[in-house]
Amino acid sequence: MAYGIKSYVLRAGRMSVAQRRSYETLSSGFCIPFTAAPLDFSRAFGNENPVTLEIGFGMGIATAMIARENPEKNYLGIEVHRPGIGRLLWEIENQGLSNIRIIEYDAVDVLGKMINDASLAGIHIFFPDPWPKKRHHKRRLIVRPFTNMLAEKLLPGAYVYMVTDWADYGDWALAELSATPGLKNPYPGFAEPQSWRPQTKFERKGLEKAHEVRELFFIKEG
Repeated sequence: MAYGIKSYVLRAGRMSVAQRRSYETLSSGFCIPFTAAPLDFSRAFGNENPVTLEIGFGMGIATAMIARENPEKNYLGIEVHRPGIGRLLWEIENQGLSNIRIIEYDAVDVLGKMINDASLAGIHIFFPDPWPKKRHHKRRLIVRPFTNMLAEKLLPGAYVYMVTDWADYGDWALAELSATPGLKNPYPGFAEPQSWRPQTKFERKGLEKAHEVRELFFIKEG
């Protein structure tokens, strides 16, 4: 993916009353403004716990569930669609979560300018836009050299975990991640489902349409 090409389309999603209220009242406490300077994780979260980054959390349901089950870990979510941010903020408030922060900006710029090398315990990329038409493949997120940057941001022993319900994108991503320096696949090909990742409504809809869910789990070599 050329860095000048966006891997998403900013859709003018309609916010519900609850999402809008959550965004307006909670964003100042949980959203971090984009700046072209490295982010101090300990200052952002108020502790030294390990940080996992999620790119494109959608409505944030899985994000909140994982954060609730792992209070000793911090989760930094990147999303550009405001209704989803509002929904995740609603979940944060209603579940009393304190270990989630959000950046409303393009993931490529955030990773390149705000995230230090060798600083992340993990990277989650769940059901990214597959851009199924061949002429749009250049917009896919999981492509070198972007995957090289993902590897650079991981601590030794940390992981990148991608899930897609488009078989073609799974094959594509497996090839791109396998060719990324510093990443090792502990599986012979696609990964087994990770027991701690919750199944979402979006995923169930894909399965109902007979989509093949493919999981990729790569570890940063130390």
